[in-house]
Amino acid sequence: MISITTENNIVRAAVLAEFTIADFHEFEENILYGFKFQGTMNLLIDLRDMLDFTIDVAWEELRFSREHANDFGKIAIITSSQWLSWSAWLNRLFVEADIQVFDTPESAEVWLKQD
Repeated sequence: MISITTENNIVRAAVLAEFTIADFHEFEENILYGFKFQGTMNLLIDLRDMLDFTIDVAWEELRFSREHANDFGKIAIITSSQWLSWSAWLNRLFVEADIQVFDTPESAEVWLKQD
């Protein structure tokens, strides 16, 4: 399940339990809408409550990242998982955005709002 809110050029998404392909498509629609009306977007994605993801989500995320490599300004990922932190580092190969991993939403929000 995914929860998504958008404010100005910041999309906030929180994944709860399993991240499915239907969740990813909902996420993708929100991001594409933001690109259309805001231009470059910043993303805060909270993965602290994600228990698992399906393999098709991983492939779709890779495809989406490559197609929109220059459309993100900053991407803040909230997680304590070493695996997800490593995965975020790997994503830097496909996306031109500034990507940072945080332990708390508060620190991620502060960073996203900095110029």
